[in-house]
Amino acid sequence: MPIALQAISPIDGRYRSKVESLANYFSESALIRYRILIEVEYFIALSESGIKQLQPLKPETQEQLKDLYRNFTDEHAQAIKDIEKVTNHDVKAVEYFLKEQFDKLGLSTHKEFIHFGLTSQDINNTAIPLSIKDAIENVYLPELERVRDELHKLSKEWKDIPLLARTHGQPASPTRLGKEFYVFVVRIEEQMHMLEQVQHAAKFGGATGNYNAHHVAFPEVNWQKFGEDFVENRLGLKHSFPTTQIEHYDHMASLFDNLKRINTILVDLDRDIWTYISMDYFKQKIKAGEIGSSAMPHKVNPIDFENSEGNLGIANALFEHLAAKLPISRLQRDLTDSTVLRNVGVPLAHTIIAFKATLKGLGKLLLNESKIAQDLENNWAVVAEAIQTILRREAYPNPYEALKELTRTNEKITGDSIATFIETLDVSEDIKKEMRVITPSTFTGI
Repeated sequence: MPIALQAISPIDGRYRSKVESLANYFSESALIRYRILIEVEYFIALSESGIKQLQPLKPETQEQLKDLYRNFTDEHAQAIKDIEKVTNHDVKAVEYFLKEQFDKLGLSTHKEFIHFGLTSQDINNTAIPLSIKDAIENVYLPELERVRDELHKLSKEWKDIPLLARTHGQPASPTRLGKEFYVFVVRIEEQMHMLEQVQHAAKFGGATGNYNAHHVAFPEVNWQKFGEDFVENRLGLKHSFPTTQIEHYDHMASLFDNLKRINTILVDLDRDIWTYISMDYFKQKIKAGEIGSSAMPHKVNPIDFENSEGNLGIANALFEHLAAKLPISRLQRDLTDSTVLRNVGVPLAHTIIAFKATLKGLGKLLLNESKIAQDLENNWAVVAEAIQTILRREAYPNPYEALKELTRTNEKITGDSIATFIETLDVSEDIKKEMRVITPSTFTGI
């Protein structure tokens, strides 16, 4: 039976094709490859640290070592998993695999410097932040930018479409459809700017963060400087120091909170568009062969926005847990972060699924201008704000109360009734002319 039909999680089953690119960062094979990368780059850095027992490597030897992660395959990952069946320790299995590769490369005399002085968390707390950083840059941000760009395009396309606003669900001062979409563009861009400020931090300092083993073996080396140079200049991460045995995850928590806020903005967008569709402001493009309802043939449901909202909700629940749990660890280390960290790709996957669903939904929207115009025409009462504000400017007595009395009657307010009211006002003809041109379609602000 196909694996997709046996998948427990829909991100590895039904939705796998939508998040396939994330496997390069969050699959088991990807995690192992990132661990190999850290171990190899660490060994190369050690060879350049000045310790006399390990001389700098020839450039071709460095390239051969880097090929261990650059050319890493699922077969290599499986070989490491087979070793893990014996060691019952995932990082130690990586170390043993690398020792085998060192033997093949003629580096047997140096292989005890693999994982030298390190604890597993020096590998995990660099590999996982690096994989997250790469996934954000290579997968997440391009998808978010597509959503932002599509919203920006629609905001320009609909910038001149007057729209009846609704506050508290009631007709309110008119706006423009393009502006309402542009609100979300700006909200997303502001969060993207904040996202740029979030640092991807990594712990690297030995068993309890103090370089104890490094220092006792080679006290002449400035290991704090070495660690900072390795993490920041070789890996492109921020070096957290001091730490306990594990990264304190404060920066990672900030990242997840930021991603959660972006998702919340998109939930707001999805619900607004869903509501506009329910109000018939938008129709949806129909694709041949698609079925909206199993029972009601006429229906074209806003399923893309509903799918997006559902996935964003799942993602945010997980981001919330990650941000709240990861910064907490008993004393110098407990293991509760380990299984949680293995799930960092899950909320990102649900987020990417949601982005794609929102984009798909946006691409189906067909503007129903006649319905929008009809709603404006049916709600002349909204121009009362404009008239009473002009009257306030002219120091007219009790303008708010006069308009309140007019608009809160049970009779329907129309263009004619507004025009009649204007004629009753004790103001100049110029002021009346100014008020006569105000309509629900023109009272849309700047």
